[in-house]
Amino acid sequence: MANAVSGMAVHDECKLKFVELKAKRNYRFIIFKIEDQEVVVEKLGSPDETYEDFTESLPANECRYAVYDFDFITDENCQKSKIFFIAWSPDTSKVRSKMVYASSKDRFKRELDGIQVELQATDPSEMSLDIIKGRAL
Repeated sequence: MANAVSGMAVHDECKLKFVELKAKRNYRFIIFKIEDQEVVVEKLGSPDETYEDFTESLPANECRYAVYDFDFITDENCQKSKIFFIAWSPDTSKVRSKMVYASSKDRFKRELDGIQVELQATDPSEMSLDIIKGRAL
């Protein structure tokens, strides 16, 4: 197990799409999954998709990593955006899957330069829009 995890690869597309989200704002969100010992892009959310579209794209019973570009207005009325890294690990997912995602998370996150807020969620209430807003400010 330890050998498999330390050898977790990150597909180049993951980094390329993240750079496009960060620099060009081509996407609202990116959902990543681990497939055959490699982190790959599963879904790209277009800029006009909502936070609800994003949360509905996460599988109810499987772990995922996700990046979400959250736009908000500060108390001083300034338009801002923060890039969230979300580790989605539902209670109902398989134990082995949770272990693989948990042990690979930090290494994968290091590949994505520009993450501003990290969030770990085991059910939808832990990543509600109110929580996202609270963490962004």
